Amino acid sequence: MFDNSIKAYEEAKEVIPGGVDSPVRAFKSVGGTPPFIERGEGAYLFDIDGNKYVDFVQSWGPLIFGHADKDVEEAVINTAKKGLSFGAPSPLETELAKEIVDMFDNIDKVRFVSSGTEATMSAIRLARGVTGKNDILKFEGCYHGHSDSLLVQAGSGLATFGTPSSPGVPADLTKHTLLCEYNNIENLKKCFEDSDDISCIIIEPIAGNMGLVPASPEFIKACRELCDANGALLIFDEVMTGFRASLKGASGILEEQADIITFGKVIGAGMPVGAFAASKDIMNHLSPDGAVYQAGTLSGNPVAMSAGLVNLRKLKANPEVYEELNAKAVKLVNGFKEVASKNNIALQVNTRGSMFGFFFCEESPTNFKEVGKCDFDRFAKFHHEMIKKGFYFACSQYEAGFMSTAISNEDIEACIEAANEVMKNL
Repeated sequence: MFDNSIKAYEEAKEVIPGGVDSPVRAFKSVGGTPPFIERGEGAYLFDIDGNKYVDFVQSWGPLIFGHADKDVEEAVINTAKKGLSFGAPSPLETELAKEIVDMFDNIDKVRFVSSGTEATMSAIRLARGVTGKNDILKFEGCYHGHSDSLLVQAGSGLATFGTPSSPGVPADLTKHTLLCEYNNIENLKKCFEDSDDISCIIIEPIAGNMGLVPASPEFIKACRELCDANGALLIFDEVMTGFRASLKGASGILEEQADIITFGKVIGAGMPVGAFAASKDIMNHLSPDGAVYQAGTLSGNPVAMSAGLVNLRKLKANPEVYEELNAKAVKLVNGFKEVASKNNIALQVNTRGSMFGFFFCEESPTNFKEVGKCDFDRFAKFHHEMIKKGFYFACSQYEAGFMSTAISNEDIEACIEAANEVMKNL
């Protein structure tokens, strides 16, 4: 059933660390061999063994209209014929920037980069440059890419400076990173009591890297108020949620607004891209207008810009898509909850727009520690059996799932039926 993928994985491990170019793809959290994918079409993935899967990952978010969307595909092909990259300005960059700026009251300018990691790293540098302060505050369970200052683990106290969570990261590079518990307002206040040198808070307002765990409105309000009171900037990491959770991402759902927003995924429609955006006052600090340096040879490359432009314009022209996608996400997770209950299994579920998550636990988690108490073994067994039945979910309890318009109600009903069969044996 997976013979070719097993062989391909062994071959890959000879020349690629762990056989993968991003660690989560190795299936370490769930066991088994990752299927090696040959192609995607609409709602489906097809592996090199000929297996077909309904794909609830959708390239980790960007494919709102499914794999190989004809409009995006046509734009990419036509643009690629003119050249893949120029290392010089092109009108497509301005067009996409205008589309993004037009949607938000709190941003005036956008700088494109090539990844979400680059976007968050650059946003933090900008915040430090604007405020003249050194410390940054992040939250356990929120992932903002793999730049050194963000790879931290908790120290001994509730509010503490983080220590490196990866070899290769010197302690000197994380000593200015404070780590706070997500959705814990008292802990947040304590961080500001511990340091008067905080340049910014960076947060996933809807966390998608500890499963799907939204921040409470009260917590986001506290972030906003503490930033304002202490001369710090608030950064919303919307690399995953931007144009996913709603047309305006988490920013379109929450009352509080960020000073800087980072984007990714959807504005590339499957191509590598990221961006950070803010008001003119903040962005004017950025080189070449200001002293804060940031650069990238392939930033704003025409192929990625054309893909993002088509994707974003389709979404703006069809905002009802979000209601459709949320209805499908709700249908899926409520179906899971119903069959779990039938089989005496505790399951917690959540959705935000076209994003969804489910946890095998008694209470709905609100932070990273609570997610860690969920039944990871049960999730792994569920994932393994669902793969065998042709349903492809994120390969970790710590990841969110994504709907696309290409996934049909029939696909969802078949998935719920398969989940019922699997849960009978969990």
